[in-house]
Amino acid sequence: MITYERILEQELNKLLFKGKALIIIGARQVGKTTMLKNMTKSTEQSLWLNADENNVRERLSNPSVNTIKNIIGNYKIVIIDEIQRVRNSGLLLKIMVDNFKNVQFIATGSSALEISDSIFEPMTGRHFLFHLYPFSLSEIYPNKSPFEIEQELPFHLVFGNYPEIYMKKDLAEILLKNLSQQYLYKDILIWKDIRKPELLDKLLKLLAYQMCSEVSVNELAKQLSVKSETVESYIDLLEKSYVVYRLKSYGTNSRKEVSKMSKILFWDNGIRNAILDDYKDLSLRNDQGQLFENFMITERIKINSLLKTSAKSFFWRNYNQAEVDYVEFDNEQLSAYEMKFNKKKNHRVSRAFTNLYPHASSEVISPENFVQFTSKR
Repeated sequence: MITYERILEQELNKLLFKGKALIIIGARQVGKTTMLKNMTKSTEQSLWLNADENNVRERLSNPSVNTIKNIIGNYKIVIIDEIQRVRNSGLLLKIMVDNFKNVQFIATGSSALEISDSIFEPMTGRHFLFHLYPFSLSEIYPNKSPFEIEQELPFHLVFGNYPEIYMKKDLAEILLKNLSQQYLYKDILIWKDIRKPELLDKLLKLLAYQMCSEVSVNELAKQLSVKSETVESYIDLLEKSYVVYRLKSYGTNSRKEVSKMSKILFWDNGIRNAILDDYKDLSLRNDQGQLFENFMITERIKINSLLKTSAKSFFWRNYNQAEVDYVEFDNEQLSAYEMKFNKKKNHRVSRAFTNLYPHASSEVISPENFVQFTSKR
């Protein structure tokens, strides 16, 4: 079976046995376990503990030095999968790091719903935190030319970048349906005890249709006949389960620019299309522009995160409805990008933006030049 080296793996290897726990968060099925198994394949000194298993979870939930010593024995690397399922997980990791200096502890979590509350406070100064995403294009195609990668773009715009989806293209539709149905709500339902996800289903469909558009919580609440606070809390849950994220607006002049709105984007195009049960060929779709914009911006944010840049991501709009799809602020440099799937038309970044920010760089991203924008550079 072909294995793909993850960019994050290089960073993790540098930090082994530095006296800190390594915590890796990210959606289920993005490849956290596979990556760690690849990292530790050369050693037999690794202990794997899966907190989805009741007996493991119960043993870890009442931590003491003696209990932990009995569990880890003489292993030098201890990996705890789905640590958000463990009660007192922050205390557990604190005891581990403080009392077993020669052991490297690694924890993975597929939901930020509990991790932020139960781990980070007890672990202050004792951990490094990382986010693993679905495959980036740089990880899938490290040796292909930009032209070759362009030929693969239609598949990714429809089916996304989840590892299993890419590696089993002939089963992509079936696997995506399973992924969205089996894993999408799992941590939300466990955490909030939401027994009837109908509202989540309806909200997700609305967000999927409005992908890359400014979203009004009040309008969504009216459409769903619920309170705006409920919609806000559900969007927050979806963000913390790595289904969607918000792209905030950029502005320095509150009288001219929209500065309090957000767009909703999806971390994976395939998940978005699975929510709508729409896997039509790209050439037959009327949402090509949305899919291209979501994919480009998400890939850019992923690669910025993996390369540890200081870039901050936004969109831009003024009150005259002039707009820029993506704005990036990095090392005092402002850059504006317009995402255009249709290569035949002449496009440029809004003149309203370039007049307001004359020192900003600007570029139109299309299927012919997207590779550098979304890859290691």
